[in-house]
Amino acid sequence: MDRIRVADAAALLGVSDDTLRRWAEAGRITVHRDGARATVDGVELATLAADIAAESPLARLVPSNTASSARNRIPGIVTRVVRDGVMAQVDLQAGPFRLVSLMSREAADALGLEPGVLATAAVKATTVVIERSDVRKEHR
Repeated sequence: MDRIRVADAAALLGVSDDTLRRWAEAGRITVHRDGARATVDGVELATLAADIAAESPLARLVPSNTASSARNRIPGIVTRVVRDGVMAQVDLQAGPFRLVSLMSREAADALGLEPGVLATAAVKATTVVIERSDVRKEHR
C-alpha cells in the first residue's frame, strides 16, 4: 500500500497542508504518523480526490448537453490563440493545467476562440501514457 506525505497529498488535491490536516481532524481522511512523518493512504487519497472533483465548481462548467464518446472533458479558459494561414494553436488553462490544441484556423474562427473565452477540451485518445514517479513517495 502506498503512503503519500501530507504535503504531497495536499498538493495533489490543490489545497494547503493545513486544510488537509483540518479534514483529518474532521474525519474526512486519515493521517498516519511515523514519528515526525505524516502520511495518508494512497487509496483513501484517491477516493477523496474523486469526491473533491465531483464537488468542484469547475465540474459545473462541463457541458452536460453534449453527446460525445469522449469522456475526458476539461473546462477552462482560452489564454492564447496563434493563427497562421491554415492552422491555429489554442492554449486552454484548466486550473494549474495547460492544454494545447492544434486545429484548423477555420475551426478556431468558427468557434470564436480568443483569450478570455470559456471552452472545454474534449480528450479522446487511443494512447494515454501514465508515468509513475517514486520521488517523495512512501512504500509500505
